Order: sequence, then C-alpha cells, then structure tokens
Amino acid sequence: MAEIRYKEFQRTVAAKQLGKRIDHYLIIAGIGISRSLTQKLIDKGKVLVNDHPVKHSYRVKTDDEISVRFELQLAPEIKAEDIPLDIVHEDDDIIVVNKQKGVVVHPARGNFEHTMVNALLHHCGRLPTLGDRVRPGVLHRLDKDTTGLIMFAKTDEALSKIARAIEKRLVRKKYDALCWNYPGMPEGVIEAPIGRSGLDRKKMVVTPFSSKDAMTKYIVKERFTIATYLEVSLITGRTHQIRVHFKHVGCPVIGDKDYGGRSPGVITKGKDLPKFKAILSLIDRQALNSSKMTFKHPRTNKEVTFSIPLPDDMTQVLDYLRANCR
Repeated sequence: MAEIRYKEFQRTVAAKQLGKRIDHYLIIAGIGISRSLTQKLIDKGKVLVNDHPVKHSYRVKTDDEISVRFELQLAPEIKAEDIPLDIVHEDDDIIVVNKQKGVVVHPARGNFEHTMVNALLHHCGRLPTLGDRVRPGVLHRLDKDTTGLIMFAKTDEALSKIARAIEKRLVRKKYDALCWNYPGMPEGVIEAPIGRSGLDRKKMVVTPFSSKDAMTKYIVKERFTIATYLEVSLITGRTHQIRVHFKHVGCPVIGDKDYGGRSPGVITKGKDLPKFKAILSLIDRQALNSSKMTFKHPRTNKEVTFSIPLPDDMTQVLDYLRANCR
C-alpha cells in the first residue's frame, strides 16, 4: 500500500504578484507539485484564500493569505525498464523522443510498468519529479495510439522552465492528421469547450457543462473525395482535444475507435464503402502524429525546432488516398 503523508503550504501574497491567477501563483510561490496536481487541489476546494476555497479564475490580491493542506501519496517505486526508445534529440537538460503507437507515456493507477517513463528511467538513470513521483520528467502527453514527438525534462530546472513555457503557450506543436470528410474551409479554428463525458468517464465531449475552453487550428494540406490531410495546431491543450474537435465538426480522425473514426456512418455515399474498408485495413489506430515542436531551450534560451516524417501506417493511408480518392 502506498505511503501517505501531508504537506502544509502557506504564503502571504506580495504586491508584485497582484493579479496572478491562483494556480499560476501557487506554482511561482513554490508549492512544489505539478501544475495538474495544483489544479486538482483547487477543484477539490483544498486551496484557501483568507480561509475560503476559491475557483481557478481567482486572481490574487496583495496580502491575501494562501493556505493549502494536501496529501502526498507516494506511489510504488517506478522501475527502470530496458525498452527501446527512438531518440530524436538529447542533451543534459531535455530528451525528445519519437513515440510509437501503443505506448503509454507515464504510469498510472494499476499500471506502473512498460511506459515511456519506465524506459527513460533506464536510459537516463534519473528524472526530476517536482513532487510528482508518478510522472517524473513528464512535460506533456500523447494518447496511447498517437505517435510522434514528445519531450521530457532531465533536470528540475528544465522541468520547471518548460512547464511554465507550456502554461504560457510558448511551446508550439504541430500535428499531421488524416480525417474523414472535409472540415468546410481550407483553414480555420475550431472553438468548442471540452469536458468529460457523463456516459463514459474515459472519453471527452464538446459540452458547456463542467468544461474548459478549447481551440484547435487547422490548415488543409490535401483534400480527397472522402478524406482530408491536415496540419493541426493546438491553441489550448485539453485531453483528446484534436480527436474530439474533429468528431464535433463531422470529420473524425481516420481509424479513431473512440471518436467515430472507424464507423461506416461517416461515409455518406455507399459506393465509397469499399474504399473506407480498404483504408481501415491499413491503420489500426487514429491517424494522428505529433510532427513538429518549437520552443526555447531551457539552458540556452535559443529557439529550437524538431520535426519528423509521417509514420509508415499514415504514409500508407495517404498513398492510398492519392491513388484512389482524387
């Protein structure tokens, strides 16, 4: 059973921090846990300002008394595992990896083995935690069957600096996606709030209830009779955002079993059904790849960019579309 201990955190807001949103303030003030864990504490009413719980939108005032008492549940030790990694870049501060399909990024309840974090602990020896022992070094995530670029921190300073940059939307990521149908314009922004499904808690939906604002930008790279090849950029970073947004506009990502990408109902003309089936025989996951990443290096402060080509399964689908769906 995991050991549980408690942490007390108290601060008085200085004048120079006036107006900062409460979650931002807690990170800057040194609460010592990840941004996602901080936000969960706010959701649970554990963050008190002048003895009263506050919402995420609260902006601190000079001389506010902030207090937080929370459990630090120490997870079972995460073991290093000798799992191959496709490393795109590595230095003393960061490591950028091309994630393969079917790989989970970090351990979670009931699953503490065979993740990228297990592999990275073997490769690096140590990863920084900032209080989150389950997700050491983790800066962002990709879904299990989404492929492509993902970055991890190797030092406490890199973890803290890049996490702040992600929070400020200074880390730019682009995805290649293949979706059914056509989103209606050669480029655009999908803006629709995303929250957890009330029917299946593992899935997300566009909903006005208990949701967060979400924005996805896209540019059409190639258009076919039954599908579209897109370059997609995240303006916000919600769980399953790209997959949910494109389902919402009637263009589910090809192959996406959770969000309509394997449903024949997306094909409006019966004569296209054989092509639909042929495409799905080429890919057993969502056709989504994190293809490009640009950010300032945490040590040099110089902008760096990493990019990778399409994976083989998406290339095969694209070749089929070019040959059969003009």
